[in-house]
Amino acid sequence: MLADPSVSAAVADAHRREWAFVLAATVRVTGDLGMAEECVQDAYAQALSTWGDRGVPARPGAWLTTVARRRAVDAGRRDATLRRSLPLLLDDRVDPGPQIADPEEIADDRLRLVFTCCHPALRLEAQVALTLRLLCGLTTAEVAAAFLVSEPTMAARLTRAKKKISGARIPYRVPAAGELPTRVDAVLTVVHLLFTTGHTAPVGADLIRRDLVERALDLTRMLRALLPRDADVAGLLALILLTDARSATRVGGDGRLVLLAEQDRTRWDRNAIGEGVALVREALRRRPPGRFALMAAIAAVHAEAPSWTDTDWGELVALYDLLVQLWPSPVVALNRAVAVGFAAGIDAGLHALDALAAEPQLAGYAYLPAARADLLRRLGRLSEARTAYEEALLLTQNTVERDFLTARLDKLGQAQAKPGSTHPGPAPSAPR
Repeated sequence: MLADPSVSAAVADAHRREWAFVLAATVRVTGDLGMAEECVQDAYAQALSTWGDRGVPARPGAWLTTVARRRAVDAGRRDATLRRSLPLLLDDRVDPGPQIADPEEIADDRLRLVFTCCHPALRLEAQVALTLRLLCGLTTAEVAAAFLVSEPTMAARLTRAKKKISGARIPYRVPAAGELPTRVDAVLTVVHLLFTTGHTAPVGADLIRRDLVERALDLTRMLRALLPRDADVAGLLALILLTDARSATRVGGDGRLVLLAEQDRTRWDRNAIGEGVALVREALRRRPPGRFALMAAIAAVHAEAPSWTDTDWGELVALYDLLVQLWPSPVVALNRAVAVGFAAGIDAGLHALDALAAEPQLAGYAYLPAARADLLRRLGRLSEARTAYEEALLLTQNTVERDFLTARLDKLGQAQAKPGSTHPGPAPSAPR
């Protein structure tokens, strides 16, 4: 029997909003991530049937947590050797050492789960992937898309990471003060990737996943409260605030993607921009500035420009030059190439993009062919532009972005039917 659509929607909403709370609370009972996942998944499955008969509870998260933890207790009772056969994540007999803040002030178990998944015993990529999967409830396919790798590759990484946590007896707690410096960068990387996944969802019908964006902002504010003098935390919080400040204008009333050049800047969240700019100034005081401070400075240039034509692209290229030196990521290089196209001309931008064609990490990255397509169109090389747009469309799984690229292809066809009609527009990979 199929579940009532309204119940299915309520369970799906609870998964988006409550997964992290339920899993983190259940881990405290099981002491094992794998067991906790199973119990939480069972709780969501039970919700599909129970809520249909009894109605959706007033507090879905509390209901799911209760069911998941009861299942965990029952599983422990059925296996009297559970605590001896499975390494403990949480062992009250072990003194965790001095804390940087009163644990009672850190009421959210999600922060403990972040630090557990971001333990230095794990490789950085595994830390990020595992946290996205466990803390945020992303599917393996979504995590793979965020990392630009195949789903089987990501599934293997997640399995290895879970085994490593179990074997290394990694504790479920906020690190002691002396451990924090080596742990914070990994956590910030996790939260940043979480935000970018929510800012532009890799798959699905919606451009923005507000649940992930809000979760990233919430976690960053927690870190800010925990580490108020950390310039990198300030930089990441600034980046999220400044980027998300324009979220209300990124999709039009008709559901279509609206590029930065066309957005109504009067609707941007000026309070968020003001807070973000102040945090950028704070983060840039560190010498040399960190990568999140530089990314936030780039976002601030866009946020403070009164119009698209008033954007200081020369300053943006200079900031990207610093960022590429500090963080030589192919995606950063791609964004720099787009900025070069606006600052130094289309030919220069296309040359910078073509230099990235052999980057393995960009082989399946839709924004590279999309950016090339736009610059080729601007140069009147319409046949090459069509091929690039088609390649970008093949690599894009988000419905809003697919509709945008399809519309661009349609306009390109009209331009090819009318020689000389090559009016330029904003590049698809420009900030949105």
